Amino acid sequence: MTFPHIILLFVAAILGGTLNAVAGGGSFFAFPALLFTGVPPVQANATNTVALWPGSVASMGAYRRELAAQKPGFLILLIGTSLIGSILGAQLLLGTSQATFVQLLPYLMLMATLLFTFSPYITQKLRAMRASKKAAVEEAVAAEGEEITEKAVSEKTAPGRTQWIGMAIAQLIISIYGGYFGGGIGILMLATLAMMGMENIHEMNGVKTLLTAFINGAAMITFIIRGAVFWPEAILMVIGAIIGGYGGAYYARKIEQKWIRLFVMFVGFALTIYFFVKPFLS
Repeated sequence: MTFPHIILLFVAAILGGTLNAVAGGGSFFAFPALLFTGVPPVQANATNTVALWPGSVASMGAYRRELAAQKPGFLILLIGTSLIGSILGAQLLLGTSQATFVQLLPYLMLMATLLFTFSPYITQKLRAMRASKKAAVEEAVAAEGEEITEKAVSEKTAPGRTQWIGMAIAQLIISIYGGYFGGGIGILMLATLAMMGMENIHEMNGVKTLLTAFINGAAMITFIIRGAVFWPEAILMVIGAIIGGYGGAYYARKIEQKWIRLFVMFVGFALTIYFFVKPFLS
């Protein structure tokens, strides 16, 4: 690494750690920075996963109470499918040639950017769907002459075996994508959890954070075993991401989140356009 490369990677990691702590989208900075410093695309994706993984683990501590409220069987099912899917996705990435991954990269970046851009709208729609479903269940409970209590409503909305199987399949697919690239898996998991019937947004975020840590962790171990990580860059960026996650986030929270999101969206779309037109500039 040259000195300019060190500065670029360190600053990108600080930005990535900061944004992941307050709004998400840290990979839009960390991953391209690795590409611009000459790390091959597949190895850049692997190194980026290692660099930002400590931040996702640290975030789990904020949701201890919400995670403790979940059924153990539910978490075990989702963690198991997350681990299997992530390893499959990571192996798929490592089996992809550099040329093929470069061709896929603009579309992966576009998908991640669109998911980030429309995540507030998706979340709003999901909350409206949950509220509508809850109101319908309350009406049904009242029509049966039962007292409308939280217990009665939760019993009516509890997921059945079919929903559990559907959730496991959806989580497996999301995890494969997460192990392969990963941009936007958070909103995909929130959508799946909502469709399954979860209502508490804090509990949903807790489960999402837990599963993200396992997805990225399993992919990271796979990348390390297969020797796909550029360690000098990874260690430098881990330090930067930790500084950003704990220090930078303090200052970023003082900025209205709308402006942070607009900044990430601008960078995401700009990089997407760049990767689409790059072959024509060569």
